[in-house]
Amino acid sequence: MQLNLRYDMNSPSFGAPHPELYRTAIEQAAWADKLGFTQVFLAEHHGAEDGYCPSSMVQAASIFAVTQKIYVHLSALVVTMHDPLRLAEDLAVLDNISNGRIWLTAGMGYRPHEFEMFGKDITKRLGLMNKALDTLKQAWSGQPFEYDGRTVRVTPPGVQPGGPKIYMGGSTDKSAIRAAKGGYQYFPGHPALWDLYAEERAKLGFPPPEPQVKSIASFLYITDDPERDWPRVAPHVAYATNTYAEWAKERGGGDTLYKAAETVEALKAMPNIKVLTPDQCFEWLKTQPANAGINFHALLGGLDPELSWASLLRFENEVLPRLIDAKMVDLNL
Repeated sequence: MQLNLRYDMNSPSFGAPHPELYRTAIEQAAWADKLGFTQVFLAEHHGAEDGYCPSSMVQAASIFAVTQKIYVHLSALVVTMHDPLRLAEDLAVLDNISNGRIWLTAGMGYRPHEFEMFGKDITKRLGLMNKALDTLKQAWSGQPFEYDGRTVRVTPPGVQPGGPKIYMGGSTDKSAIRAAKGGYQYFPGHPALWDLYAEERAKLGFPPPEPQVKSIASFLYITDDPERDWPRVAPHVAYATNTYAEWAKERGGGDTLYKAAETVEALKAMPNIKVLTPDQCFEWLKTQPANAGINFHALLGGLDPELSWASLLRFENEVLPRLIDAKMVDLNL
């Protein structure tokens, strides 16, 4: 099993303030790095009502400053919102800052107001994404290339051969087929899309993709008293769940793990939301596949950093040693 952190930095009026959330994410990433976590996922959206992170590359740089081994995975990086040449430069610098620890999942974007904000035509988003990805490939070759009728060159070269690893993200059948045809690794918005992607990739003669890491929970919280802590975390989880469910309607298709919830009982019924004791967590993890990704969305919905840390430290002290003894985790040490 793989251990990961995830942050989107969105926080409602009742959530923690953004300066506190960003500082806590840095501190938690340093903690995860020492324990051998594999990666930190950083999300990106623009012009969101409650401060969703619009600059995940800057946040990545802050995390690289305090870590040595953990990867930062920009997931998803909405490449259609960025100037392709500047994107290639920024990612190449991050590759150097981190000594090759930056990955990205390229997202096309689906929220109309984001395209309006940056003066982009949402009906041309596929072409915008293809141009961005083609530019990254050429830019990271280190050689001059033709761009919009000009000869340009992006420096410095990245640390990873050919530049940072690119996954293609998506939540529809079309995205899975597109990733297969392009020969990209794939990071599906919903696990069921993986089978379609792998089948299409094989038909086209590409080698087998990287083994899939299956996220087994959108939110996992470890506590000595679930009944005490459910009311504490529920408003934040419900806010995030309802927000993502509402945003998903703007896609016009696809699927999402997030569903609307109005009560604590509705949250408890969701299979991807877990508030567990250490014993319950260990027993549950024993039932999960070996390729599972344990993703701690540690500050989801502006969760109080003190509550967030309580869960992470309980996992470190009361669950992780048992996982190590049972040889159930893959630590990046």
